[in-house]
Amino acid sequence: MGAASTTKRRRPRAVPWVLLGLWVAVLALATPFAGKLGDVQRDRAVDYLPASADSTQVAEVQEQLPGGESTELVLVYHRDGGLSAADRKTAADQAAAVAREFKLVATPTGVASKDGTTLMYPVASTAPGTDEEKRDAFVNDVRDVAKAPDGPGSTDGLKVDVGGSGALATDASEVYGSLDGPLLYTTVAVVAILLILIYRSPLLWLVPLVVAGVANFLSMGVAYGLNQAFDTSVSGQSSGIMTILVFGAGTDYALLIVSRYREELRRIERPYDAMRAALRGCGPAVVASSGTVAAGLLCLLAADLNSSRGMGPLGAVGVLCALVAMLTLLPALLVLFGRRVFWPLVPAFGSEPKKRKSLFQSMGSSAGRRPLTVLVSGGVLLGALALGAFALPGNLKQEDTFTSKPDSIAAMETLAAAYPERGTQPISVIAPTDRADRVLADARSVPGVDGAERGRSSKQWTEISVVAKAPPQTAAETGTIERLRDKLDPSGAHVGGPSAEQIDLEDTNRRDMWVVVPIVLAAVLLILVVLLRALVAPLLLLLAVVAVWGASLGIAGLVFGPVFGFEGTDPGLGLLSFCFLVALGVDYGIFLMHRMREECLAGAETGQAALTALRTTGGVIASAGLVLAATFAVLTSMPMVQLVELGFVIAVGVLLDTFLVRTYLVTSASLALGRKVWWPGPLSKARPPEPEASTPELARVP
Repeated sequence: MGAASTTKRRRPRAVPWVLLGLWVAVLALATPFAGKLGDVQRDRAVDYLPASADSTQVAEVQEQLPGGESTELVLVYHRDGGLSAADRKTAADQAAAVAREFKLVATPTGVASKDGTTLMYPVASTAPGTDEEKRDAFVNDVRDVAKAPDGPGSTDGLKVDVGGSGALATDASEVYGSLDGPLLYTTVAVVAILLILIYRSPLLWLVPLVVAGVANFLSMGVAYGLNQAFDTSVSGQSSGIMTILVFGAGTDYALLIVSRYREELRRIERPYDAMRAALRGCGPAVVASSGTVAAGLLCLLAADLNSSRGMGPLGAVGVLCALVAMLTLLPALLVLFGRRVFWPLVPAFGSEPKKRKSLFQSMGSSAGRRPLTVLVSGGVLLGALALGAFALPGNLKQEDTFTSKPDSIAAMETLAAAYPERGTQPISVIAPTDRADRVLADARSVPGVDGAERGRSSKQWTEISVVAKAPPQTAAETGTIERLRDKLDPSGAHVGGPSAEQIDLEDTNRRDMWVVVPIVLAAVLLILVVLLRALVAPLLLLLAVVAVWGASLGIAGLVFGPVFGFEGTDPGLGLLSFCFLVALGVDYGIFLMHRMREECLAGAETGQAALTALRTTGGVIASAGLVLAATFAVLTSMPMVQLVELGFVIAVGVLLDTFLVRTYLVTSASLALGRKVWWPGPLSKARPPEPEASTPELARVP
C-alpha cells in the first residue's frame, strides 16, 4: 500500500516533466522544417491570382516559354523643364549599357513623351526565369547601372526611375520579405506589454509569451510540411497572418486558462490538481472555440483566389498549434513553477479574492434594466456605422499598394503623367502557335489597341505584346482588355498582364464572396447548434458578428480616405475580414453562451444566467479581446496598404464585439427573449431540466 501510494503521488509530479520532454522532442523534429518555410514562400503574381482566371493562364504559360517568364522593366528618364540633348544622350548611353551587360529579349528603343519631359526605354529579359531571387537580383543590377554615380543620377535635375511589372514585383517581394522580422518583433512586444499590464507580475507574463513563441515555431514547421505534402500556397501575407493568429488566439486561450487556474488554486492545494480542475472547466470551451475559428478559416479553401485559398490552411494551422501548446506546454510550465509564478499576487490556498464591483456587472445591470431599448439602440448604432461602407474608396490600384513610394511606383506615376495618350504597361496575350498570325491581326483590329508585336514562341504557345492607347488601370484600358478577350477567346487565346490581373482579382473576389460567405455561415451555425443545443442562440451570435463586420467596414469607410489617405480598398478586404471576424467573434460568444447555459442547467432563469455569465466572463474575455485586437493592429504598421486595411478592420471589429455587441447586445437580447433563446432545446421549456448525466462539464470561465 505504501509503495502504491508513493507511486500515485509521484506520477502527477512526473506528468509536467513528461510533457516538457515531449515538447523538446517536437521542437527538435520541427526545427529543420520551420527554418525552410521562407524558402517556399512565394509572392509572384500567380500566387495571388485567381486559379481559373485568364491572366493566371497567361502567367503560367509565360513561365513555360523559352527562357521562362519574362521580366519586364521600363527605364524612365524625366526632367520637369524638358529633356536636354545631353539628357537624351545620357539616357541612350545608359540603355545601351543595360543591353550590353544583360541578356535582353530585344535592344531597348526610346519612346519620348509629347511634352518632351520624359523618355522611356522598355527592357525585357528571360534570364531570371521564374526564380524570384534571380529576378530581384536582375532588377537591382539594372537599377545600379541606371543609377550609377557617373550616370543620369549625377546630372542635376534629371530623374531616373526603374519601373515596370518586374520592378513592381521586386519591390513587393522585398516588402514581404522584410515583414517576418518586424511583424514578429512588434507582435511580441505588443503582447508582452499587454500581459504585463494584465498580470502585474514580473514572471507570469513571460510564460504564455514563450509558449506562444514555441507554438509559432511549430506552426512554421507544420506549414512547411503542408506545402511539401499538398503544395499549399505560402505567401508573405498568409505567413504573416499565421503569426498574428498564433500570438493573438494563443494568448487569448492562455488568459482563460491562467484565470481559471488562479481560481482553482484558491480552493485546491496542489498546483497539479488545480490545473486538472482548470482544464476540465475551461478546456472544452477552448477546444470548441478554436475549432470554430479553424473551421471558419478552412472555408477559404472554397475561394478561387490563390492568396485567399492559401491563407485558410495556414490560419487554421496557426490556431490549432496555439491550441495544442496552450493546453499542454502552458499547463506543464505553470505547474512546474508552482504558485510563485503569480508573485506578488499569489493566490493562497483557502483565500478569497478581493471583493470589488465589476465593471461588467455594472454594464450588465444597465442592459438588464431596459433590454429592448439597449438592443434597439445598439442595432441602430451598428446599422448607422455600416452605412459608412458606402464611402470606402474604389478598388486599390497597383501604384497605391505601398504606404511609402518605392522606385517602381514613382516610375509608374511619371509615365502616367507624361504619356496620357497611350498605354505604358503592355497587355500580354498568349495564343496557340498555329493561330498566332490570326490572333495578332485580330488584336491589332480591336478598338483601343495602339499596336501589337509577336514575342517568344514554342510549339504550343506564342506570346503577343499589346499596347493600349489608354493609360494603365483606367476605365478606357479596362474596356480595351474586355474587347480583346471577347475578340480573341474563340481562337483559344488568353489575355493577361498586370492590368488584366487587377480586373480578374476584382471579379474573382466578388465571386468568392458569394461562394465562401454562405459556407462560412453554414459551418459556424452548424457548430454552434451542436455546442449550444439550440437554434435561436446560435442565430443570435451569428447575426451579432455579421453586424460587427458591417460596422467595422463602415468605420473603415469613414477613415481610410480622409484620415489614412488611402486611394483604394483591397478587393479581398471584404471576404478576408468577414471570415476572420465571424470566426473570431463567435469564439468569444461561445464562452459567454456556454456559461449562460451552465447557469441555466443549474436552475437559474435565463435573465439571471445572462448577467452572471457577463459578470464572470467579462473581465478575462475583455482582456483577451484587447490582446487580439492589438495583435491585428500590428498589421497597421506594415508598409503594404492591404495589410494595414485588413489589420484595421479586424482590430476595430474585435473591439466592437468585445465591448458593445457581446456585453450589451447579446446580453440584452438574451434578457428580452428569456428561455426562448434556447429554442427548441430542452432549456427553452418552462421548468429547468435536471442536469443531464451525459452532458459534459461546460466551460466555467471566470
